Amino acid sequence: MPGPFRYTQPTPPKSATGRTAEVYAQIGEDFGMDKLATFQVLSPSDELLSSAWSLMRESLLSGEGSRTGKELAALGVSQANRCQFCVDAHTMLLHATGDHRLAEQVAADGVPEDEEYARILAWSKESREPGRVSAPPVPKSEQPSYIGTALAFHFINRIASALLAIDLFPGGAQKYRAVRSLAGRSLSKAVRRVPEPGLSLPLLTHHAAGPTWAAGQPVGNAFAALRSAALMGAGLLDEDDQKAVEAQVAQWNGEHPPADWPGLPARDDRPGARLALLAALAPYRITDEDVAAWRTPQHADHCLVHLVGYGAFLAVDRIATAFETALES
Repeated sequence: MPGPFRYTQPTPPKSATGRTAEVYAQIGEDFGMDKLATFQVLSPSDELLSSAWSLMRESLLSGEGSRTGKELAALGVSQANRCQFCVDAHTMLLHATGDHRLAEQVAADGVPEDEEYARILAWSKESREPGRVSAPPVPKSEQPSYIGTALAFHFINRIASALLAIDLFPGGAQKYRAVRSLAGRSLSKAVRRVPEPGLSLPLLTHHAAGPTWAAGQPVGNAFAALRSAALMGAGLLDEDDQKAVEAQVAQWNGEHPPADWPGLPARDDRPGARLALLAALAPYRITDEDVAAWRTPQHADHCLVHLVGYGAFLAVDRIATAFETALES
């Protein structure tokens, strides 16, 4: 039976060593399962793996604010980005919080009955559009955690859409409510435990001060580390392609590109720029042909995850800059 990985052969937890093994161990301890495809797929680069995990851990898992509210934000971002894999995963995790009715209501594209949750869901969906980004509708002390959660999933959604199969479980079993509920219940103990903040930071390769929206919390250091690791992928493109991709993302305001996307580079002429731009704005449209056109023998799994990570982070950075502006106004 085929696994979830479309183009890479990630390191299994039992075979991991060094920093990768340390990250897997922390994922197992804090998340309740170490075989998380959304992080395992990044294992060809321990820089990306450790920083993406750290950003999610320090926001969704250990940051201030309720886990239910932050899971709802992760789900709303995933819906806005059309990442079905992550929509299903966070529907399951909402079940794990014990709010089964809310999980199914939102999965069916409904609006939560609770006004606070309705505001959080609307805010998270709007965060895809830099022109509509606003401060999270939560107490100020919780805002870094919610912003970090949103940015983490703007990145993770793009990685999952680009590099993973669509189904969370074999055969699409996640389509059944009973399966989602049962899977969620199996994680309820881990979800209800709040891990100690900051323990992922020693796993990071890159260390830098966080952005102002993070208010000095560990989530900011994690975001800065992911930025450094992801932007390393720019070196896989020549200077002209870098400028062209970055210029398009700088003009993007959250729209899903049309089928006849005029600015998308041709597969035969500029396959690297095409992959990076798809990863940024429409990763669910990456095809086997797109990857094959770029991937020559010298492009190992490490290169592929860095190129996709670079494109994905350009979009994340565009949204993060909008958050900075929104909090300053």
